[in-house]
Amino acid sequence: MPEGHTLHRIAGLHDARFSGAAVRVSSPQGRFAEGAALVDGQVLERAEAVGKHLLHHYASGLTVHVHLGLYGKFSESGLPMGEPIGQVRMRMVGGATDFGTDLRGPTACEVLLPPEVDALVARLGADPLRADADHERAGARIRRSRRAIGALLMDQAVIAGVGNVYRAEVLFRHGISPFRPGTSITASEWDALWADLVDLMPIGVATGRMHVVRPEHDSGAPSYAKDRPRTYVYRRQGQPCRMCATPVAHQVMEGRNLFWCPTCQPR
Repeated sequence: MPEGHTLHRIAGLHDARFSGAAVRVSSPQGRFAEGAALVDGQVLERAEAVGKHLLHHYASGLTVHVHLGLYGKFSESGLPMGEPIGQVRMRMVGGATDFGTDLRGPTACEVLLPPEVDALVARLGADPLRADADHERAGARIRRSRRAIGALLMDQAVIAGVGNVYRAEVLFRHGISPFRPGTSITASEWDALWADLVDLMPIGVATGRMHVVRPEHDSGAPSYAKDRPRTYVYRRQGQPCRMCATPVAHQVMEGRNLFWCPTCQPR
């Protein structure tokens, strides 16, 4: 599933290309036909992301909410666009520049009224990529919970936008075991984790890639995939830790794969 930086990157692209002008919205697949008709021809005022949720705000007060889920993807192209290929849930064309985009396979693509948008945002935790994020509230919630910090960082009601890669890597970077309960995380530890996410995630927005390994460690064993930057522990189970050579461990935590170094992140 795309992490929050991907949605913020898409939001920035759509805001630059489509906002400030009327856009044509359709649903070649048909599943979003009623929603598309509600916003077709309206002015897109702005696009933004909150965690893993993309919001297109229209001048009428309506908002199109998109959650990509596991399989959702936008594809961008110049105009004229060709005939839709595959199951295109939503097509947007026009705006301030001559671009179009097709959305395929999202978990959610729906039109929301303002109170529904407010309710959606209220359900989400602090987003490290937003200036209005309340990281102290998130920290207080973590310190009240006996759930493992590895699970809390993935809970979108606590921290919005952090996924499996950032979860594994930021905990490694701070030597924190993913199994420690939230009640054991000190305020200074949380402040340091949050500050690191605030530094790391904008790099993902700018480059489209999650760079998490410090320059002095960015050598040696290749990444888990040839087209991805190196990681410390993510998807490196059984391989030697870049810092201490202990084999990287793996198990499933609350339905998601978890990676950590038993030596660098002692319980």
